[in-house]
Amino acid sequence: MKILKMTAVILLATFLLIGLSVYIFLQQPMFGKLSTGDRLARIEKSPNFKDGQFQNQSITPDLAEGVSYYSVLKEFLFNKNKRNKPTDILPSKKTDLLNLDPAQNTLVWFGHSSYFLQVDGKKILVDPVLSGAASPIKATTRSYPGTDVYSTDELPEIDYLFISHDHWDHLDHETLLALKPKIKKIVTGLGTGAHLEHWGFDPSVIIEKDWYETEALDNGFSVTATPARHFSGRGLTRNKALWISFVLKTPTMKVYIGGDSGYDKHFGEIGQNYGPFDLAILECGQYDKSWKYIHMMPEEVVKASQDLNAKVLMPVHWAKFSLGNHAWDDPILRVTNEARRLNVPVLHPMIGEGVNLQDTLTKFQEWWKGIN
Repeated sequence: MKILKMTAVILLATFLLIGLSVYIFLQQPMFGKLSTGDRLARIEKSPNFKDGQFQNQSITPDLAEGVSYYSVLKEFLFNKNKRNKPTDILPSKKTDLLNLDPAQNTLVWFGHSSYFLQVDGKKILVDPVLSGAASPIKATTRSYPGTDVYSTDELPEIDYLFISHDHWDHLDHETLLALKPKIKKIVTGLGTGAHLEHWGFDPSVIIEKDWYETEALDNGFSVTATPARHFSGRGLTRNKALWISFVLKTPTMKVYIGGDSGYDKHFGEIGQNYGPFDLAILECGQYDKSWKYIHMMPEEVVKASQDLNAKVLMPVHWAKFSLGNHAWDDPILRVTNEARRLNVPVLHPMIGEGVNLQDTLTKFQEWWKGIN
């Protein structure tokens, strides 16, 4: 009897210690903060916030029908794709972002969903993750060898920082702290500003938008927050901040910045109301049939670009982190095959390679071929 009591005490103490450790871990600044006060009051007035959380336009289960978290975990543990990560060092190029010709419209991809745009003299940064990892436990989501081409010191002052949502592979605490002195304005969805303010950003530079709200930025520049089909959350609480895509209008261009999204009707609606687009930047990786509602399959990416009435497609959200169980190069192989079938022009630069946005029909090397 004494042994049973002692065992029970040890188990209880162990569970309490684990719980306390998790609680302490979650108090770190990198997890951000939930909205309170005026920010929360504004969120609660949003037509997209119901039953205590933000909602997608269409019913969006976390997992597909007939799929359980157990089956997903089992597949990751016991049926791991042998080519889930490249074993070779990925090739890259280096563009001097500090000395760009201000008259040149340029795009530079940093891998995954991070990229830099210079358009009509303004410098724009999207979802920068330059810390080498995409989770609170860095060892679980290290970037691929060869993909960390840029440091924050090599980025210029940023006129507009766009943050699509608060997931770790899009909102990186370490990167943003380093970039803070360089950032003039931030545009993001409702609720994400609470994280940024917690990290020391001046509230006056943070612009939070609901779906279909527009912000005039400077002469000839505006941005509209548009829907995506996804979710949000950095800790144990989900969907307290809004996930968005962006319609960016400049004096000479119109660009769609997709963020993360499953395929849905919003692409056609955005294309009809805001298109055509000179360029659509859409996520194409980290998909799986088990979570098909929150990430597009590669063929759907091409369809979405057509729905948007985009002249050129650039697929991102691949080639830096493995968050799905597909082969690391499967996204680009499938997207380019489908785009070729449907005659859709595709940009696929190397990480760090400068793209001239005044000539988006430039042919790019299929650099991923032959890489293991």
